[in-house]
Formats: sequence, structure tokens, C-alpha cells
Amino acid sequence: MSKTIVVYHSGYGHTKRVAEYVSEGASGELLAIDAEGNLPEGGWEKLQAADAIIFGAPTYMGSPSWQFKKFADATSKAWFTRAWQDKVFGGFTNSASFNGDKQVSLIALQTLASQHGGIWVSLGLSPANTKAAQRTDLNNLGGSVGLLVQSPSDASVEEIPQGDLDTAKSYGKRVADIAGRLAK
Repeated sequence: MSKTIVVYHSGYGHTKRVAEYVSEGASGELLAIDAEGNLPEGGWEKLQAADAIIFGAPTYMGSPSWQFKKFADATSKAWFTRAWQDKVFGGFTNSASFNGDKQVSLIALQTLASQHGGIWVSLGLSPANTKAAQRTDLNNLGGSVGLLVQSPSDASVEEIPQGDLDTAKSYGKRVADIAGRLAK
């Protein structure tokens, strides 16, 4: 079994709830980036020991939150030593709009993983894009690079569409499974 860390920033709790579902699917561990963009004590060591790292951030103004970007910049120490070379990576983002430029955030997460020499895992699900599709379906937002989640701006964390949460759990499992296969 691979060791998976879900490192994420959540501004209002929605991304945290998604991270919990991703982590559950991966049988992983959560690692929260705080409101100042910092990891808790021992956070860097946990990332170093992981087989897989799943990045999570809300999309604000067309890109990941500044707190996540501060964390991303701080990974340069690991980059210099190639500490995360060949680790398995995945990523997810959440915003209030169906699109909300989430793809830009996913590409930023994928680029960060690639800069570290990582192996990126796509969502691996066909989109639910027929007339009969519903918000309870897996991949109802039609992502492919990573996990997309939509939380209406006036919705509580309990109102995230179930299809998005089920897709989160499925994606966490996929990343952990691929990391486990590569660790053999």
C-alpha cells in the first residue's frame, strides 16, 4: 500500500471537505496549509516520506489561492535536491462557478508536479455529458487533467454536489492505486 498525502488549502471549508473525500479514497493523510500559507510542524517531512502527493486548492480569480502559491514557492527547497523526483502526483480544485477557470488552476498544479520531476495522474473518468446526466454522476463537470469541483458561492460545505464528492473519492483511490503499482 502506498503512502499518500493530500496537501491542500481551504479558504471557507469547501476545499477541506473535498480533500477529506480524496484522502478517504486514497486511504491517505490530510495536510492542511494554514491561512498564512504555511504547513504544520513536520509537514515537509511527511511530504518527503510520501509515495504520492495530491495537491488541492480553491480557484480564486483564475488561479490557486495565494496560500497554496506560497506553499508551492516554498517547495523550491525540495526542487533543488530533486527530493520529489518520480513521486506520483495528482490535483484538484474547487470554485463557485461551473467553469470558473478551474482548468488554469489544475494546469498550475500539474506544472508544479512536473517541475519536481513527478508523475501526474489524470482523472481517468469519462465525462457525464449526456442530456440525462445529473450532478450526482461521476465527473459531471467533465474534467480530465484532475478533479474539478463546483460549490455554489452561497452553499454550505454540506451542499457540495454528491457527484463531485464521489468523483473526489474515486480520484484519490486512482492516485493511490497507481502509486502502489509503481512502488512495486
